[in-house]
Amino acid sequence: MSNLHVSLLGKTLPGPVIAASGTFGYGVEYGEIVDLGVLGGVCSKGLTLNPKYGNEGERLLETPSGLINSIGLQNPGVRHFIDNELPAMRAALAGTDTAILANLGGGCIEDYEEGCELLCRAGVDFVELNISCPNVKHGGIAYGVKPESAKEVVSRVRRVCSRPLIVKMSPQAEDIGRMAAACVEAGADALSLVNTFQACAIDLEKRRPVFNNIFAGLSGPAVRPIALRMVWQAVGAVDGAVPVIGLGGIASGEDALQFIMAGAAAVQVGTANFADPHACQRITREIDQWMDAHGVNSLDEIRGCARG
Repeated sequence: MSNLHVSLLGKTLPGPVIAASGTFGYGVEYGEIVDLGVLGGVCSKGLTLNPKYGNEGERLLETPSGLINSIGLQNPGVRHFIDNELPAMRAALAGTDTAILANLGGGCIEDYEEGCELLCRAGVDFVELNISCPNVKHGGIAYGVKPESAKEVVSRVRRVCSRPLIVKMSPQAEDIGRMAAACVEAGADALSLVNTFQACAIDLEKRRPVFNNIFAGLSGPAVRPIALRMVWQAVGAVDGAVPVIGLGGIASGEDALQFIMAGAAAVQVGTANFADPHACQRITREIDQWMDAHGVNSLDEIRGCARG
């Protein structure tokens, strides 16, 4: 077998595939059918300081090669997560080197700050700061569009964050390169991108938008080529200053390898988990098989190779 280990922010991950936020529960739900120990990490459902019920009305719509979601960050809140879901995650991952990532959203900077402080004290491995979420009506998305707004929230959170800080970027950013650079300047230890794309659907019978908020988040294979382009741009913008985690429509080992060859340190797999609960484990195996077939011993040998 090839060496699939990935060094990320001082931690050695078993593999390059991380289960993305909102698509893998808290890992516990998949523990009986997936070998969690081969995953690089499990990212929690998107959390907010206080509990959120989420959006009303329709929440999911399948599209050609994709999925539109309007969940609205439904979650039990940071404190409930720390008292209940986090211990369950630790139990499910006991005996493995799989990292725990806590994805944190917020409607205002103060919520981000307090939520981050609590998560750091609870000892999660990484905080993934979600500065954009197109399926939330108020808050969140503004921080992910303009570099100046992103820089403000990241710098404020950085002051209270004692754990490695990953900033999850939006494809709605005015300029991906400038946004990446601004987040790093503000103190991000790593970047992950991209979040879902803003999308819309119309119900022909009702003659109205499918989703109450009209716009919602598109993910899945349909967005992968665009996500890959944005990861390429982000990697170029930070020029090795911080690692970049690529995500967006990854559904196979070949997909994942494209992101790694574009310079991604690791990848996250999201929507594919709904179509195939074994997706993360399968993609890890497919990466390993490709490496063996091509005489590649370590991901370091091919990371960024497509950039010349």
